[in-house]
Amino acid sequence: MNFQERKQIILKLVEEKGSVHAKELMAALNASEITIRRDLSALADKGLVFRTHGGAMRCDLAKDPEPVSFKGKATQNQDQKTYICEIAAKFIKDGDVIYLDCGSTVFQICQFIKNKKIKVITNSLPILYELIGTGVSISLIGGEVDHERQAAHGKTALDQIGKYQANKAFISTDGISIAKGLTSKSEIESETALCMTKNADEVFLLIDSTKLERDSFLKFAPISIINSLITDQYANDDILKKYHQAGIKIYKQS
Repeated sequence: MNFQERKQIILKLVEEKGSVHAKELMAALNASEITIRRDLSALADKGLVFRTHGGAMRCDLAKDPEPVSFKGKATQNQDQKTYICEIAAKFIKDGDVIYLDCGSTVFQICQFIKNKKIKVITNSLPILYELIGTGVSISLIGGEVDHERQAAHGKTALDQIGKYQANKAFISTDGISIAKGLTSKSEIESETALCMTKNADEVFLLIDSTKLERDSFLKFAPISIINSLITDQYANDDILKKYHQAGIKIYKQS
């Protein structure tokens, strides 16, 4: 079977299921993992699918390309984000109710929780598309849709978040520092994430090492709102020690 034939089958499956894993495609096409991953990369480069760790998903329900801003964020430091989320998923137990914000780092956790008996509350459309059809129960936060970030925000979203109580919240942000706390480039994203933290028993910040001790222009929360910080192997131990001394549990990719 040549690439064009495989392409048609892959696109059909992605459209029908919303997302597919490479192993599913290997079985359906009787092709090697290397061939499937190469095909998915080629299709992603053409904007026909959105590449995920281990597979691909359709760009959105309207079949339009995924907004550049989210796609760009999702592909930056993707390996580090994947390892961070692999660690984070270990803290999610069957029966948990969890918040997932719309951050590109948090999105990577989906691949590790599909078989867990949990309830996810999120304002992220990509997370919805990734988890729909799995064993995970999903409550989608409504509100005004930000087309660039593919997420719901605004007063309606905040009101809905306030009606739930979760065991854990998993959030990400554009920067964090001892001096200024959590900072963001987006006021609407930061207020949504902050609302989630106020309605969760435990808060996990998932952040790659490039954002440690880096400030964005909008300061929205002190570091005291975080219970645990999960980061990658490149994080500076001296910096992490300061966060630990501030009362935050630190988990780092080995």
